[in-house]
Amino acid sequence: MTLTDHIRRSVGDEMQQSLAVLTRPSVRTFELFERKGGVNEALMYVLLASIVSAAVAGLMAFIPWHADISPWVQFVNRLVGIPIQFAIFTGVVYWVGKQFFGGTGRYAEVAYTFALFFVPLSLLSSALGWIPVLGFFVSLLISLALIYYGYLAVQSSMNIRQGANPAITLLVAALVTTALNFLVFGNWWQGF
Repeated sequence: MTLTDHIRRSVGDEMQQSLAVLTRPSVRTFELFERKGGVNEALMYVLLASIVSAAVAGLMAFIPWHADISPWVQFVNRLVGIPIQFAIFTGVVYWVGKQFFGGTGRYAEVAYTFALFFVPLSLLSSALGWIPVLGFFVSLLISLALIYYGYLAVQSSMNIRQGANPAITLLVAALVTTALNFLVFGNWWQGF
């Protein structure tokens, strides 16, 4: 089997698993798939989303109402930024869950379960987020969906189910990731 065949099969499997997670959201559904892939599969899947997002963002920068946006900056921000931000965020989720809430999952499980919902929602956001007015509402709904699916994914991948602990894990991870992005990337990251 060639590398291309392996990638095609892996992405096909991930798309089917994503569809299951999105249409039957539950901790149990996430648990069905949390060990079906690892960090490599998760990052490859996220890279696919970043390529599509980068292409869409680069092209949308040519639309008149986006004239103040550099196509090149948008392209590079998405292509490089999405995988880096995903890796940082899932790493912080793993660390916070393990250190503060006794999570027993592995980083590979966190990365893979998060990729299963992040990629399709990211693609949907890329496809519709650039449309004036509609883009705002799409972004809002996708943000809420990311929180909901993230909450379920923390429960599954880190085995943290006590009270508000999964939500606190997500909140702390979001705050730490935002701070790290600002410290590491500074103004370059703005507009991402």
